[in-house]
Amino acid sequence: MSNNEIKLRPTKGKITFKDDIILSVINLATKEIAGVSSVNTKYIHALQRWFNKNYSDGVKISYLNNSMTVDVYINVYYGYNVSEIAYRVQENIKNSIASMIDISIDNINVHVIGVDFSKAEDSDI
Repeated sequence: MSNNEIKLRPTKGKITFKDDIILSVINLATKEIAGVSSVNTKYIHALQRWFNKNYSDGVKISYLNNSMTVDVYINVYYGYNVSEIAYRVQENIKNSIASMIDISIDNINVHVIGVDFSKAEDSDI
């Protein structure tokens, strides 16, 4: 995996991070939201997963001019308000990334791929 260099503030050296760290933070921030059943890994073909270094477990990131675009593919539990879940996922990802690195996030796209009927959770939304 390639390292991405983000200029945070004047330092005595350079700061780099691996994409795996960002992908893990986004994945965890997504799964923290009530109503999210799972992060969907089936939207992208297996060969594309192997060759796309910015993809991991239903999360895809892309960079353009020191800003980031995030795509998250999720399944939600039946009975929850989908738009509310998507908004909460966006906010949680934005806050998690902002607390970790100084990079502007252009878009956080939440793609609801399916509804999980297997486990009936009480919806509090």
